[in-house]
Amino acid sequence: MTRDTFEELVSEALDRIPPELTRVMDNVAVFVEDEPEPSDPELLGLYEGTPLTERGEWYAGVLPDRISIYMGPTLRYCETREDVVHEVAVTVVHEVAHHFGIDDERLHELGWG
Repeated sequence: MTRDTFEELVSEALDRIPPELTRVMDNVAVFVEDEPEPSDPELLGLYEGTPLTERGEWYAGVLPDRISIYMGPTLRYCETREDVVHEVAVTVVHEVAHHFGIDDERLHELGWG
């Protein structure tokens, strides 16, 4: 799969997030990266920032939160194109949920582990 195709899948996954949620997403950028840090080579996605639920009066003038979706591990993990489409969607939802302050435990309970 080409990088352009993978980026399109990430974009499509973001487009499937309900508008009432995307409207309240604030100061967050989504990136496609080739590989995660060598210390965690199987990582499919990563949220870095301050969740909306933890922002207070002090939150101003900061760089955007960052969501990274990793192409290499996703393609290695998935066997078919359909698997990639599904895994990208799950990973995008998972990382966006972290932006909203939802932790891994709750995501697993909801089936977005």
